[in-house]
Amino acid sequence: MTTTKRTVLAPGRRSKYALLVFWLVLMAAAGPLAVKLTEVQDNDALGALPATAEAKRAAQRAEEAFPDSAKPLAIAVYVRDSGLTAADRGRVEADRAAFQAYADGGQVPPPVPSEDGQALLLSFPVAGDADQRADAVAAIKERLENPPAGLRTALTGPAGAEDDVFEAFEGMDGALLLATAGTVALLLLITYRSPVLWLIPLITVALANQLAGAVVYLLAKHAGLAVDFQSQSILTVLVFGVGVDYALLLVARYREELRRHRDRHAAMAVALRRSYGAIAASAATVALGLLCLLAADLPSTRGLGPVGAVGIAAAFLAMTTLLPAVLVIFGRWLFWPFVPRYSPDAVHLDVAAEHGVWRRIAGFVGRRPRPVWIGTAAALVALSFGIGNLSIGLPGEETFTTEVGSITGQRMIEAHYANGTVAPAEILAAAGTADQVAAVARTVPGVAEVGAPEASPDGRWVRVPAVLADTPDSDAALAAVERLRAAVHAVPDAQALVGGDTAYLIDEERTVDRDNRTVVPLVLAVVFVILVLLLRALVAPLLLLASVVLSYLAAMGAAGLILEATGHPKLFVGIPLQTFLFLVALGVDYTIFLVTRAREEAARIGHRPGVLHALTVTGGVITSAGVVLAATFGALSVLPLVPSVQTAVIISVGVLLDTFLVRSLLVPALALDLGRRTWWPGTLARRTFRPLAAAPVERVTVGS
Repeated sequence: MTTTKRTVLAPGRRSKYALLVFWLVLMAAAGPLAVKLTEVQDNDALGALPATAEAKRAAQRAEEAFPDSAKPLAIAVYVRDSGLTAADRGRVEADRAAFQAYADGGQVPPPVPSEDGQALLLSFPVAGDADQRADAVAAIKERLENPPAGLRTALTGPAGAEDDVFEAFEGMDGALLLATAGTVALLLLITYRSPVLWLIPLITVALANQLAGAVVYLLAKHAGLAVDFQSQSILTVLVFGVGVDYALLLVARYREELRRHRDRHAAMAVALRRSYGAIAASAATVALGLLCLLAADLPSTRGLGPVGAVGIAAAFLAMTTLLPAVLVIFGRWLFWPFVPRYSPDAVHLDVAAEHGVWRRIAGFVGRRPRPVWIGTAAALVALSFGIGNLSIGLPGEETFTTEVGSITGQRMIEAHYANGTVAPAEILAAAGTADQVAAVARTVPGVAEVGAPEASPDGRWVRVPAVLADTPDSDAALAAVERLRAAVHAVPDAQALVGGDTAYLIDEERTVDRDNRTVVPLVLAVVFVILVLLLRALVAPLLLLASVVLSYLAAMGAAGLILEATGHPKLFVGIPLQTFLFLVALGVDYTIFLVTRAREEAARIGHRPGVLHALTVTGGVITSAGVVLAATFGALSVLPLVPSVQTAVIISVGVLLDTFLVRSLLVPALALDLGRRTWWPGTLARRTFRPLAAAPVERVTVGS
């Protein structure tokens, strides 16, 4: 049986050159914009809270009433374990005089001594804009570098921490890009075993990354899109990982069709038509899943959604237009030394014969599907128990993978001052109720000391510092701030708000809990709808959705074992939701590649042989894609932040579990055990359905 089809997607004999010229022009415009992406980064969004959070409202009130509140605080710490000497105190006074040049208002308060006589603190807000503050902090650090013998110094506080972040990430954009590109290049070389072919997907995905960077830059510049170094880092990894996955799928189909078609244009037309639906569904699933993050309240989570969706769209566009054009332009020799030659005998050749390893795996699954899926599910459930090693809430001193000055200074303060000294709670209240608010705050258990109220310049508000008895991120401190809020809120006409680091942690946790309850069901609903539309069934989408959720739980458990061993089991609060999104969307990605092929083959040769044939012929390429994606996300571990390492471990482990267990064993075994009911209520589930006797031979009309 022969069918003739015309596809407008595939590059024709002349249109392939038009596509190439189009992309060259596009890159000429996008390249200069992409390199400006770092100019529009707003890393304040990483620590921002929604406008409704009390800590956020307290910070806004403080900035309006006390102009110095907008300036980050620098805290210089001096410690001598044997007790401070007169020379040490003289050095501190000299530094205090020098630091006045950098202090907002030109004044640095007197040093604060510790009760044990071993430490002194200098605390002051740093003046100037971001660039001026960076220069000032560098000068402050330089002055602290060479203390007298035996005197230890450090710079901490928000100004010190901000500078440490910038120093840690200096040059990291290039390092991440090189690590990602190098990983992808190595895996493509291993996959294709060709000295040339690997370059084509790599260059194409690099151009897609440039396009994505340019679009994100324009959206940030002119549409208010929030971009931070986290979302930019994930953008690079996502474009490379997903883009190469699409390339692997398309090139594998193209290689098959080159054996069946004398004309490479016709081969590409068939390959693109047969893979386009799966690639489009995959891109839609991931992009729409990412856009679900717009429903989140936490700005750092919400901003990641559109940035990632732009990256997916760019990868999809490049891999379905530029990549086919370039492959057809260069011809079959790209596959050297394993060039796929046309053979009339290959028209009806079963390509499964060329996949010996995966044919044996399919045979194993086919012989005993029920024990296979039960055993695989049991293994995943067992892995999920590792979640018990994880906890939510990353302490500030564990944010970096290496020791930095601000963390050193914080530990020095904690060793010699009251636990809450470095980050007191801050009460903002109406000026007329200052004494009442302060008196009430002193009665709250867990509050060690309440400072004198400070009136705002306009006389409307006061701020009252409340030093906590426990370290700011401890459960005891969190409970104390909850009690403090309840107490000051009860003061009549005070309009009191409680801010500070501990209050921030409370509001952040509440926001993340709300986001989890909102975004997780939304992501599952969106993915389910896409699967229903793609597969025209209800049972199969439910099975796939359940499998990726189980895979996510197993990934979190396995990652818990790894992170516990590496010393990073305390997760940043946004990690569970972000990794859930990526693992569900990307996990469905691979099952889409498998199940769309299974549906195609089931319509041709029947359900059972169709599922086994699909597993056989897609096993190699999907496994390669999974390894590539896991490795590219693993490149995030080069960044010096613990949340980046945690993201890398969880997603890499999850993708590998999904690739080798869920997609290779669990899903096909379940489909075989359920039989035709997998496709209910679609046509393939009906008893009256009869598969085609043989695959139709496609004759494609190639356009110009």
